[in-house]
Amino acid sequence: MILAAHQPQFMPWLGYFDKMRASDVFVLLDSVQYKKNEWQNRNKILTPQGPRWLTVPVVHEFGEKITEVRINDEAAWKPKHLKTLAQSYSKADFFSSLMPELEKFYGVDYCHLSEIAIASVRFLAGRLRLVKQCPLLSENPVEGSATQRLVSLCRRFQADTYLAGSGGKDYMDMPLFEKAGIRVVFQEYKHPSYNQFSRDFTPCLSALDLMFHAGDKAFEIY
Repeated sequence: MILAAHQPQFMPWLGYFDKMRASDVFVLLDSVQYKKNEWQNRNKILTPQGPRWLTVPVVHEFGEKITEVRINDEAAWKPKHLKTLAQSYSKADFFSSLMPELEKFYGVDYCHLSEIAIASVRFLAGRLRLVKQCPLLSENPVEGSATQRLVSLCRRFQADTYLAGSGGKDYMDMPLFEKAGIRVVFQEYKHPSYNQFSRDFTPCLSALDLMFHAGDKAFEIY
C-alpha cells in the first residue's frame, strides 16, 4: 500500500496528479498551515503574452490553517479568471467542451480556500480519469507534525510505503520512517510535451493547459 500526501493546491500542475496516480491513498493536507506566495491559492496558465498566474485572493492571518483561510470576494476574481481563460484558450481544440464545465466550477460559492482548492483537485483528477481514495487530513487527524505526521498517516491507512516528492529527502526525517518500518520512495516525474499552438513548449503549468489542448486524451499524456 502506497500513501502520498500533499497540500491541496488550486488547479495543480501535472506532476501533482502523477503523484496521485502512483499512490493508493493520496491524503489532502488541508489542515496544515497556509503558506503565502506558494501554490495553494494560485497556479499558472499560458496566455499569448506568456505564463500568467490565476490567483484566488485570500484574507488570512499568519499561522492560519488552509481550512481557516477565507476567500476575498471583494476582488471580483471569478469573472477575471474566466475572461483570462477565454482570451488565452479560445483557439484551443477543446475550448468549447471544457469552458462550460469551468463556468459551472466558478459558479459555486466558495467561502474558504480549502474548499475551492480541494474542488479544483477533484475537478482536474476526474478529467484525468483518476479515481483515488483522497481523504482529508482535517477528517483524519493524526499525532505529530512534519515527518511524524506522515508516518502517522501511513500507520492510520496501513501503508507500508510513502511516496515523497523529489525534494523530500532535503527536509524529511528519514530515520523516523526507518524506525516505523515504512519504505520511502521518491517521485521521478518527467514532464511530457504536447501541442501548445505554434510556440515553444512551456512546462509546469496548471493541468488545465493540457486539457484545453488534449481534451479526453489528456490522461494518456501526463
